[in-house]
Parts: sequence; C-alpha cells; structure tokens
Amino acid sequence: MACSGLWTHEGCPSERAGDRRACAAVQRHAAAADILCTFVEGATFMKILMVSWEYPPVVIGGLGRHVHHLATALVAAGHEVVVLSRRPSGTDPSTHPPSDLISEGVRVIAAAQDPHEFSFGSDMMAWTLAMGHAMVRAGLTLSGPGAEQPWQPDIVHAHDWLVAHPAIALADYYDVPMVSTIHATEAGRHSGWVSGDLSRQVHAVESWLVRESDSLITCSGSMSDEITELFGPGLAETAVIRNGIDAARWPFAVRKPRTGPPELLYVGRLEYEKGVHNAIAALPRIRRAHPGTTLTIAGEGTQQDWLVEQARKHRVLKATKFLGHLEHAELLTLLHRADAAVFPSHYEPFGLVALEAAAAGTPLVTSNIGGLGEAVIGGVTGVSCPPRDVAALAAAVCGVLDDPAAAQQRARAARERLNSDFDWQTVAEQTAQVYLAAKRGERQPLPRLPIVEHALPDR
Repeated sequence: MACSGLWTHEGCPSERAGDRRACAAVQRHAAAADILCTFVEGATFMKILMVSWEYPPVVIGGLGRHVHHLATALVAAGHEVVVLSRRPSGTDPSTHPPSDLISEGVRVIAAAQDPHEFSFGSDMMAWTLAMGHAMVRAGLTLSGPGAEQPWQPDIVHAHDWLVAHPAIALADYYDVPMVSTIHATEAGRHSGWVSGDLSRQVHAVESWLVRESDSLITCSGSMSDEITELFGPGLAETAVIRNGIDAARWPFAVRKPRTGPPELLYVGRLEYEKGVHNAIAALPRIRRAHPGTTLTIAGEGTQQDWLVEQARKHRVLKATKFLGHLEHAELLTLLHRADAAVFPSHYEPFGLVALEAAAAGTPLVTSNIGGLGEAVIGGVTGVSCPPRDVAALAAAVCGVLDDPAAAQQRARAARERLNSDFDWQTVAEQTAQVYLAAKRGERQPLPRLPIVEHALPDR
C-alpha cells in the first residue's frame, strides 16, 4: 500500500505497510543540504512545486530572497520542495542549458532562455510569455517521459504575475490546487493608476492569476485589502503571512559615537514608487540642521539617471553617492556605519529591506504606507512619516540625528521584535497550513473584467 501525495511521518499507510519511501525521500533531501529536519509525530509533509521568476543565483529584488528563504524553511520542516525558475537573462541555451540541482535541500530546476530577441526592458510581455513557455516545458519533465523518478506535486505555489502562465498550466496538468502569493500589484506601483498598454496587460494577468488561485497569500493586511479592492469580490480565501527575515545574516551592531558628519543610507530598487527622490529633496533641509550630512544610495533600477538629475537639481550631487548593487558584506558594513536608514516609499507591500536594516541595528526612518506601516511601529521600532511629504521626512531624519540614544533604543526594540515576529520557521508553518487547506476548485472560463484606469481611486 503506497502513501499518496501527502505524507505523515508516523502512522501513514505506507509506514504501516513497511514502505518508508516517503519519509526516506524527505530525509535524502535534508541530507543533501546537511540540514536538520524535525519530524513531528502525526505531521503532514507535502510535495511543493514553487514557480518564481527569480531564485538564487538569479535575484532581482526581495521576491527572490523571499522564495529562497521560504523554500529552505519548508525543507527544514520536512516537506519536499521543487523550485521552478530560470537561467539568467541574456544567456544562450547552448552555454546555459536547463539545470536540475539540489541546493540547500531544495531541488532547483532552472529553465534555459529560449533563443529569442525579446528584451525585458523594451518588450516585457513577450519576454515574460517566452519565459513562461520555457518554464512549462521544464515543469513537465518532472513526471513526463524520460523522468528518472517521476515526481508529482501536491500543490503549485505561484509567486507574482510573471509566472501566471506556467503556474496555471502546471497546476492544471497535475490537477492540484494552486496557491498564489501576490507580492505587489501594477496599480499599487503606479499610485492607483492602470494606464498605458503595458500596465493594462500586467493588470489583466494579475487579475487572471488571482481569480484562478485556489488560495491567496499576501504579506500584509494592506496588501490583502488592495487585491480585494482591485480584483474582488468572490476571490479565494486570502491569508496574511508576513515575510520572514534571517536575522543571523544581519548581526546587530551598536552605533558608535559619531566622529564626522552624519551618514544616511537608502537600500533598494531605484524606482519611482520607492520615493528615493523625496530623500534627495529632503537632504538640503537636513544639511542645514546637520551640516555635511551625506546620503548613500545602494541599488539599481530604471530611475537612476533621473535620480542623479534630482540630486543635481537640489544641489546635493556631491553629498549623494550612487553605489549600485552591493554584495552582502559591503552592504552590512554600510548598515553598521549609517546613522539612519531611510525608506520613504510611496508604495510598499511589505518592506523587507527595512527589516534587514533594523536587524543590523540601523535606526529606521520610513513612510507609514502599506506594509511598512505595519512592519515598523512608529516611535517604537522606528520613526515614521507620511509618504511624499518632504518636510516631514526631513524632520523625522533630524529627530533621529538629534537624539542618537533614543534612536538606539528604537533599534534594539526593532531587533527584538524581528526575533519574535518575523522568523522563517513561523512563516513556513503558516504557509504549509494554507497548502493543506487549499482545495482545487472546478475551473470555468473566466469573463474578461473591465479595466478601470484609476483602479485605486483613493491614491
């Protein structure tokens, strides 16, 4: 008698019949990564297929790190996880063919780039569709002809709209429930507006993914409200599961007494919705109160040239450093040195980078929008201000610089909260409960919903 799909370490049919293949498979994955799995009597273990357009070594932003930490935490809990991702953009399939490797106990299948001329920057939708086709073909090899050990998932977990096509196709092929984590929305990124052909296309795919999902996950209550407003009613149940953080990778350091001018730090993508231009605009006011203050900007994005022009416009170009992408050790050095980390986002579903800065002991100044407003408690674990308010941002930063002792106290409180509320083991446990509760619904052709240009009218 074979144990199907869902595994229980003790008392499952295959266990009683002397067939230990299910549990042995989990243990093999754990051994491959030299990690410790804690098997709980009566616990249910699952085969999970995650679909994500970024996974190490292909990491664009916070999504890739989120999927990586979640996958490894689920493996550590005893589940079997396959991540379906891709090879780096611009690579040739002859030199970067599909790969199928075990990394940290996670089986990672990276689809090769099709030999096409699509560019993510100038032809995003065509590029995304081509990537989706490559992922579908790679996903079919799990149980198709030629598979050495046919593998069928119990659940498909999609991460954001870019993998809607492969995730929906594979969930249909394997006839299993699909869970989708919606990390952000097109309307949210554009201050509530859906205008222009590309934005309308992205919004339409988001709507399709959300309505095809058997369960939904968001990282904050504000994000849950947003997808309900945009795509509801009648959506699948939505679970709010906050992102986790590997605090051990961000060791806490007490700020040393300042011997020179204050240093501010922004870390993240250089996109309009991140509000970096507001930090640049606030810098002259901050420098009047604290002469010599500098702003270091670590990250890449489409708005870098425009941000350089903003620094020139506000006459703080020499006080602003653009460092581009930094490796972990370099970033940690900056975080330990900075007097404040500034995150003035206009739109932020969660704000993982802010929590990483907090873990390192860097005092926080953030906007009180969306997930940031939930993750950072104003006056307790950081200082918050309204988005787009340059004067309020400058005042908040000056408040931190004026009272380093109070800033350090908030930084300690932030670190303590991270240790209790944002650990990946808890995130994995909550996510597994969503998987177990998800039931594949009957599929019906979905009508095309009208696209409202000002989709979030209160923004």
